[in-house]
Amino acid sequence: MSARRAPERVGKYPVLRKLGEGASSEVYLCRDPFGGRDVAVKRIFPEILGNEARGRLYRKLFLAEASLTGKLVHPHIVQIYDAALEDDTGYIVMEYVPGGTLEPFCDPHNLLPIDKIIEIAFKCTRALAFAHGFGITHRDIKPGNILVAGATDIKISDFGAALSAGAETTQVSGVGSPAYMSPEQVREETLDLRTDIYSLGVVMYQLLTGVLPYRAGNNFGIIYQIANLDPPPPSAHRADLPLVVDRIVRRAMEKDLARRYQSWEEVSRDLAEAFRADRAAASRDALGDSEKFNALRAMGFFRHFSDGELWQVVALMSWERVAAGTELMREGGPGDFFCVLIAGEMRVSKSGKLLSVLGPGECIGEMAYLSESDKRRRATVTAGADSRIGRIRIADLEQAAAACRHKFDRAFMVKLVERLSQANVSLAVSA
Repeated sequence: MSARRAPERVGKYPVLRKLGEGASSEVYLCRDPFGGRDVAVKRIFPEILGNEARGRLYRKLFLAEASLTGKLVHPHIVQIYDAALEDDTGYIVMEYVPGGTLEPFCDPHNLLPIDKIIEIAFKCTRALAFAHGFGITHRDIKPGNILVAGATDIKISDFGAALSAGAETTQVSGVGSPAYMSPEQVREETLDLRTDIYSLGVVMYQLLTGVLPYRAGNNFGIIYQIANLDPPPPSAHRADLPLVVDRIVRRAMEKDLARRYQSWEEVSRDLAEAFRADRAAASRDALGDSEKFNALRAMGFFRHFSDGELWQVVALMSWERVAAGTELMREGGPGDFFCVLIAGEMRVSKSGKLLSVLGPGECIGEMAYLSESDKRRRATVTAGADSRIGRIRIADLEQAAAACRHKFDRAFMVKLVERLSQANVSLAVSA
């Protein structure tokens, strides 16, 4: 097939350059003239839609993906902005992620560090758990559908093969990538979220070892092995692989559905534990995003934040260690940030008089954010013990999504009410 000439525009979107193509579609980097942003536009080949048999299948897959426009808004899912389907063409307009896919890191000579792989897998579990909340099973999890947005930041793409629990037709046979399919998928049985758990297990296997668990000369050979054979454990290919990581991958890839992970929460929990163990073994002080996410999720302050909003907090927040005796804020000083106390103790004083002692989960310095006129500190805050804080610059929070800012406002109000109630009780007792 000769190389296709890039069109000047796809629909109303001017084409900047071609990003790539597959068996049924091509992807262009385009400019959204109304949104003022670069977007990725996936266009189905006209001859695919014109084919009577294949056209019917790909129209169904296209409509499945297009139906998700504006729904799956999550920091680790590629957002779909727009879609159009005509007689001879169809295209989907998506968020542009410039970092490529995870495929280069499946090369045995280009493997990522183990802790990075664990963190990537953790973010995948949170994204897929979010999609499952909408009744959606992806069905085609593979390295090529996981885009790299940063060092360990990822976004899952291509929900064209997804099953939707609310759709009239929930299953289309013959979709998915054979090497990453679950045993129940290759047998064309009824699928649920556990098929995605299996596929993510295969992705982890490949990222950790540089090889696929099943290899054969053709797809039929791979499918036979998936349905009937047990692969060697990942540790057979990589001697330094921690036992806990080996166990996670093997449990995710269990052929017996009853022995496989039953929920994304189970997988997330084990990955977080493995990440902590790996960090401890390496004696590293820096925290990964998955640890930060789990630490914040456990705090009452963030109980009303959605996963997506909490990931925004992880991105906004700077985590710091503060030695005992360190003055974090000074009365009358500028109030350009606030903190959440992750661990340790903070002492709040005014005019040299101790007002309160704050423990983990408390917010510090929020009055400067809440006040519209006076941004000066109203009290001095000093670390009463070695502590860890999460610092957020007020200017950064003001640029965050409105929903995330509103959740902070609500959390601050709850804390203020709690403190006023405690103050009233103290006054009543002293009286």
